Amino acid sequence: MEFRETTSQDRAALLALYLKAFPEEDLTALAAELLDRAGDEILSLAAVEEGEMLGHVVFTRCAPQGDGRRGALLGPLLATPERHGQGIGSALVAAGHARLDAEGVAEVLVLGDPDYYGRFGFAQSDRVTAPYPLPADWAPAWQSLRLSDREGLKPGPLDVPEVWRNPVYWGP
Repeated sequence: MEFRETTSQDRAALLALYLKAFPEEDLTALAAELLDRAGDEILSLAAVEEGEMLGHVVFTRCAPQGDGRRGALLGPLLATPERHGQGIGSALVAAGHARLDAEGVAEVLVLGDPDYYGRFGFAQSDRVTAPYPLPADWAPAWQSLRLSDREGLKPGPLDVPEVWRNPVYWGP
């Protein structure tokens, strides 16, 4: 299996994968916008085997306002349903962390299942806060992980690019 940055030629296959992986949620508009911004702002990685898209992860580069350190927001992350439990998501996250660490990113944040992301070392965060208030019962889902031994991000709300400034992504 190959883990590589996505290209514009991957767009149709990735959007089809989103529909398959998240039939109850429509993440295709978000995914399309993130794919359109891949590059300086967005790290978009795909898991590909024999030409078939098996997984995708996005890391959005961001940090609290006025923080000179670099951070990233992880999400979305998916693997094709037929291959769940085979380590595709874990491998994508590890590949992304390695690339971000090499860039000098200090900390990665995620809003997701604490049991799943805890496997990577993520822990609940109240130092760097989500860009929008989260429901109280979602507090354990807002998590962070420092990469290497770098100093973490400054406390404060995460300043995210426009694509993430929709409150719909931050609440039920």
